[in-house]
Amino acid sequence: MEDEREIGVGPWEGPWPDGDHWDPELLRDGDRRNVVDRYRYWRMDAVVADLDTRRHPLHVAIENWRHDLNIGSVVRTANATNVAAFHVVGKRRWNRRGAMVTDRYQHEVHHPDAAALAAWAGTAGEGGTPLPLVGVDNVPGSVPLETYDLPRACVLVLGQEGAGLTPEMQEVCDVVLHIAQFGSTRSVNAGAAAAVAMHAWVRRHVFDQHPTQDPSA
Repeated sequence: MEDEREIGVGPWEGPWPDGDHWDPELLRDGDRRNVVDRYRYWRMDAVVADLDTRRHPLHVAIENWRHDLNIGSVVRTANATNVAAFHVVGKRRWNRRGAMVTDRYQHEVHHPDAAALAAWAGTAGEGGTPLPLVGVDNVPGSVPLETYDLPRACVLVLGQEGAGLTPEMQEVCDVVLHIAQFGSTRSVNAGAAAAVAMHAWVRRHVFDQHPTQDPSA
């Protein structure tokens, strides 16, 4: 049976490099963290500081009313997208297992309820302007994500697995989008929905790919 492939790199070979961003313990013992090669052997706070210089103006908010394992998956994708911050609405404590430590490289903000998130978003944009709240859920009246021109600066709002966005959250969202589905299932997994929505934002605002018109229109 083949051995599992080792993740990361071993101890630094040769003279240690100069610079405050290097972590002496990682240089000595090796770096097995789930980070891209650019950040091998870097201190965690140095990684965060570097990410801060190029974060996207996208925020992600997650409703947290029960111990949903999908929250960690959402946070991990938010890290891969390098969002400005992720927001937890509801209970402050959440299941971090699925995040695979990626939450440590991000900025976390807590809001007790939907009204508090809306109040924060009302002045959180550039120069104190509002940040649009864009819900993601397949509820009546929702708009197809595939044909919606996502704002550059906005907050993607995700609900809990199964229950989706609460009525209170739907009420404060500027728009609610749904992901097109063609099978028998009622909905896609919350973590998967978050990944699809964030990738749609990346395609629009990193690669300048504009959405196409609704073919059924």
